[in-house]
Amino acid sequence: MQSFVRAIELNSFSAVAREQQTTQPTISKQIAALEKQLGVQLLIRSTTNLSLTEEGKKYYQYCQQILETVAEAEASLRGKEQAIGILRLGCSVLFGQMQIVPRLKTFISRYPDVKIDLMMADYFVNIVEEGLDLCIRIGNIQDNSLISHRIGTTRRVTVATKRYFEQAGEPQTPEELVHHHCIVYTRLSTGNEWHFQGKDGIIKVQVGGQFQTNSSIAIRAAVLSDLGIAVVPVWMFGDEINRGDLKVVLSDYQPTSLPIHAVYRRSRFYPAKITCFIDFLAEEFKLDPWV
Repeated sequence: MQSFVRAIELNSFSAVAREQQTTQPTISKQIAALEKQLGVQLLIRSTTNLSLTEEGKKYYQYCQQILETVAEAEASLRGKEQAIGILRLGCSVLFGQMQIVPRLKTFISRYPDVKIDLMMADYFVNIVEEGLDLCIRIGNIQDNSLISHRIGTTRRVTVATKRYFEQAGEPQTPEELVHHHCIVYTRLSTGNEWHFQGKDGIIKVQVGGQFQTNSSIAIRAAVLSDLGIAVVPVWMFGDEINRGDLKVVLSDYQPTSLPIHAVYRRSRFYPAKITCFIDFLAEEFKLDPWV
């Protein structure tokens, strides 16, 4: 397995042989023996390149996980468990762009033996099917088959541009939103029903407008282009709000905040790369008032 994985990473049997201080024919025989044992072809060889078959791609992912787990287990038995290997991480697009990626340099410098493979999508990906180690999700977790660890809170605000409010006026209560163009994020569990915390409890308002989308990036662009009012995470527009480019309204009626969770599969063994990244984000978010 080690020879197979390194052959893919180095794209060369000869390079693996030099690394392992053996010969190229020995590495070739190891890979051939592995294919014979599995009964499938893993690699397509040419004079200049190694490429994976479909079976090889699937097996390569398993081998990476297995070898990383072996290394973690050995380090743990030696009493110095270390964060190593590839951390396959999932999160929503804009949250990843604005809150995860800018922090990765600090994490990688702290844990130089960890590589990050980041998958960003504005939907709840299947952790098992996508082969992910960890997902960062905003909102309540419904899947009891997964372990969730709360690492932050997404406070939300009601915003639009000053230009929009100059044209349409400012709502004074949540109920007045029915007279405005509201930008709806269709992947929100409540859809176009916006919830606000008032003095007398929760206020629910059915909103509407001329634009809705399943993309967090499109929500941001629509707000900035004067298309209407949106209820959004404050971190999505923190800089624009601070500069005065956007105006927050209905400050006496706070949209319901959403928890931020780190979510991962149940297992008897959790690699250090997972726990270290969760602890790192939790520490980071404690220092950031937006999350």
